Amino acid sequence: MLKQSSDLREKLHSIDRKGYSAYKSLHGSYAWGQYTLHVDHVQSDPFAPPSRMRVRVDQKLAGLPVELYANKTRKVAVEDFLTRQFASAIGQKAGNKKGSGKSGVFDIDRCGQEILERTAMVVNEDYVEARFVIGLPAKGRTVMAKEAASMFFDVLPQVVNMSLMYQNLDVQRLKKHVEIAEDQDFMRLELAKRGLETFIGNGAILPRESGICDRPLKDEKVVPFRSPQELEVSFKLPNSGTVTGMGITSGVTLIVGGGYHGKSTLLRAIERGVYNHIPGDGREMVVTNEGAVKIRAEDGRSVTKVDISAFISELPYEQDTSVFSSDNASGSTSQAANIVEALEVGSDLLLLDEDTSATNFMIRDGRMQLLVAKENEPITPFIDRVCELSDRFGVSTILVVGGSGDYFEVADRVIMMHKYSPRDVTTEAKGIAESHQSERTAEVKCQLTAVRKRAPKPQSFKLDPKGKVKAKGLNNIIFGRVDIDLTQVEQLVDSSQTNAIAEILRYCAIQYVDGERQISEIIDKVLDDINTKELDVISPFRGQHPGDIALPRKHEIAAAFNRFRKLRIVQV
Repeated sequence: MLKQSSDLREKLHSIDRKGYSAYKSLHGSYAWGQYTLHVDHVQSDPFAPPSRMRVRVDQKLAGLPVELYANKTRKVAVEDFLTRQFASAIGQKAGNKKGSGKSGVFDIDRCGQEILERTAMVVNEDYVEARFVIGLPAKGRTVMAKEAASMFFDVLPQVVNMSLMYQNLDVQRLKKHVEIAEDQDFMRLELAKRGLETFIGNGAILPRESGICDRPLKDEKVVPFRSPQELEVSFKLPNSGTVTGMGITSGVTLIVGGGYHGKSTLLRAIERGVYNHIPGDGREMVVTNEGAVKIRAEDGRSVTKVDISAFISELPYEQDTSVFSSDNASGSTSQAANIVEALEVGSDLLLLDEDTSATNFMIRDGRMQLLVAKENEPITPFIDRVCELSDRFGVSTILVVGGSGDYFEVADRVIMMHKYSPRDVTTEAKGIAESHQSERTAEVKCQLTAVRKRAPKPQSFKLDPKGKVKAKGLNNIIFGRVDIDLTQVEQLVDSSQTNAIAEILRYCAIQYVDGERQISEIIDKVLDDINTKELDVISPFRGQHPGDIALPRKHEIAAAFNRFRKLRIVQV
């Protein structure tokens, strides 16, 4: 039943100075003139997570032009922009937190440098809806009704007016936000048509403020990106005209150069190019094949029945690497598993950095081959598989190399970073490879075969009656009593994506894990559900307040499956 805002005021007045549980009476929906307020969940205690609420503004009042959300890309961008505006308005109007615990907290899902599909904001032809949280004020555990009334009747109307009404928005900024996202998606679709894996636009700013801050570095010494002439390509964009920059074609690409000259900075920008970026980020014109996966060594991770025999075989004690499992994988076995798992869910571009790879997995030089005979070495190094991955399976590689010139022989192109500027040095590298013959020999015993698929067993995800599934920040998920560590999953960029992965694991366990469906098939099915029923479908608060979920890629979802230590597998 829809109540009036006056009913909420009266309720607040009647519960002033009562015990905190009296706030429960606020649950319900209230007409508020320009919008409807839905109080979906009231926290049980001032120290509990804040209360979940929504405001819905009829599109006749919000006034967003239909062309701004006419397709999926535009809709996601508009919702992203409004979420940021809502957060900004809170910062301007909410003031300081007052009271005990979470009292006075007023917040909405916080966006980073990427434009992600989120549940915090919904825009359609009927309405605009913001999902947010409010910490209902208390002194100790006593209701502070006057402070709560101020949040509902003074602060919230101003926030809604500033952020959800088209007439009060910076229309040009909104339009640019939408158009830049559309341009990025357009380029990403064009990559495959041109045989490209990634594009870095001239003028892009790739360095970040710090290792813990993803905003662009603003320093007079920052060098804007400029493509070598030999690698320049151009795109005519739907909104921004023609953009020119460096295109990296399919195959095997090396990024070389001295230390601190920008090799890893370039690779990190390429990694993040699977996402759209906001205007002013510096990487708006950096786009990458959406199937790109960063591969690294990951000592200590769990691995469950992965066929890594193409890279590692004949381990001591006759351990079968075609069904390799470990609770504490080494650098080389974890890196092999990471590659196979990426291929299992359809990755066709591998991104590697020598600095985060296992040296013995990447290469064995000639001298080591003379000392340790091949029959005593179970590893087939990546250098001896990288061309086969490209030629036979269509899987490209972009690899940062600082110390292994043997890779010149297998590379299709070599890009040198010098003082943050790229040069095409493919001809020189090939000349060096020809004039300085390597002492090593290839160590391939057999051809690569298709990746063997794996089906999770339902008992893997069985929870105790009181078992919980929840995310903890960006890097951890608790599933029952098991901690899933995603610290080394480098293309996971937002804690709300981690929230989504936690809910996807729960959803998959109920809907699709049956012991027969493969991991890739399960993930595709849930992503199809999200595409047809929207992101709310995975939330336990569906129809109420799933406001802290952002869409992850299938590759990060698969990473969570594969790092779940209770995972039980049937190899297909």
